[in-house]
Amino acid sequence: ATTAEAQQVLAAAREAGVVVGCAPDTVLGTGIQTARKAIDDGLIGAPISATATMVTPGHERWHPNPDFYYQPGGGPLLDMGPYYVSALVTLLGPVVSVIGAASHTRNERTIGSGPRVGETVPVNIDSHVTGVLVHASGALSTLFMSFDAVKSKSPNIEIHGERGSLVVPDPNHFDGDVQLFALGAEDWQTLPVSAGYVDSGRGFGIADLAATPPGSEPRAGGQLAYHALEVMESVLASAKSGSAVQIQSTAARPAAVELTTLAAQVAEVSS
Repeated sequence: ATTAEAQQVLAAAREAGVVVGCAPDTVLGTGIQTARKAIDDGLIGAPISATATMVTPGHERWHPNPDFYYQPGGGPLLDMGPYYVSALVTLLGPVVSVIGAASHTRNERTIGSGPRVGETVPVNIDSHVTGVLVHASGALSTLFMSFDAVKSKSPNIEIHGERGSLVVPDPNHFDGDVQLFALGAEDWQTLPVSAGYVDSGRGFGIADLAATPPGSEPRAGGQLAYHALEVMESVLASAKSGSAVQIQSTAARPAAVELTTLAAQVAEVSS
């Protein structure tokens, strides 16, 4: 969806008096939420910056019909960026401006599996995208999203603060270890799980929406989704223009998820 289409959805929801929820809901799991609690508890001091890294040589290697990944609306940022940008906003708050750059290394891709194996598909998007997000807090996030590079040892997300650094698990998953290197420490420390829905999976966003008090914005809601979409579209626009782009929307940093088991969540929704 484009931001224009998303505006229509949000306007229709307001007119109908209904609430909009939107994927990804992975930000509600113990991985991102434990990292968020570490930041809120001051374990890294004031956040300074973040890096978000997603590297794959291309989905055509495994997807039998990868055409759409390489047409407008596809590409590494719009494909995987929703997970990363939603996590960055959850961790560091909304974005006020962006600047981007992108490259296009190959004009076609060869399908590697399925009945069309060996067939080529055209590439009509930039397949490697970088960007810097300026958060309202002053923190700077650097995106590195690629369908061109082979592999990376960089963490999916890393947050740096005045008194420590955090390794944040894959935002495409709900769980994973959060690691802290505190100023003056000798090694990384794996933090205990301290927040988020335990053993959560796809669909927990619906349960969270159902438990959201009337009149309140869901954590995985339309405002966050729209803001993330505008950020991604603006990075791509900046890559074309060479100029920074101001973000017109904002989204309140979603409320934290306390450590919650499935049984407790079911009970809350049922009540």
